[in-house]
Amino acid sequence: MSPAAAPRPAAHFRRERALLRAGVWPVAGVDEAGRGPLAGPVSAAAVILNPDRLPRGITDSKLLTPAERAEAYDLIMSRAVAVAIAFAPAAEIDRINIRQATFVAMCRALHGLAIRPSHALVDGSDMPPGFFCPGETIVRGDSSSLSIAAASIVAKVTRDRLMARLDGAYPGYGFASHMGYATKAHLAAIRTHGQCAIHRSSFSPFREPELPLQGQA
Repeated sequence: MSPAAAPRPAAHFRRERALLRAGVWPVAGVDEAGRGPLAGPVSAAAVILNPDRLPRGITDSKLLTPAERAEAYDLIMSRAVAVAIAFAPAAEIDRINIRQATFVAMCRALHGLAIRPSHALVDGSDMPPGFFCPGETIVRGDSSSLSIAAASIVAKVTRDRLMARLDGAYPGYGFASHMGYATKAHLAAIRTHGQCAIHRSSFSPFREPELPLQGQA
């Protein structure tokens, strides 16, 4: 008999409720998806949940299957008070680096909310500069804060769907299957076809001079 799967950490709403009791509301969870891939944008989402209609089964998007993420995404979008999604494309990542581009995408998402939050909960240890409201960072917040977990799911599902559409614009790379990550199949496609317009030139292996741009080999 195979060992039982380890239980998933349950994201909770305790921090948000403490802020609500203190008169600090609305609270937005903010997270990103796509820092590591070789291609495509980094995406960010900001989500304000309804304390009276919290979605169930929400945790870090990386712990969910694609089907579970899609179901959670629909639930979040139907119950959240406000959701905003933003991107920083590959060219911007190359120009300012992935860390700064992630901050930019997070700021764009927060500013895109239809309701102005009074506080932001951000996954990680670095607070993005440029937020218009106070906030705090939570390491591994996507597996503990329900608001951040919701943002992680929205950012991940939105980016995956975009990469699936880009697969049609840039055939031969398999973006719909690996979402731009450095899989063996993706690296083989790069060796065959070279670099395309949505690849991140500042990332290895594109800094290696022997790899051609698309159309040059």
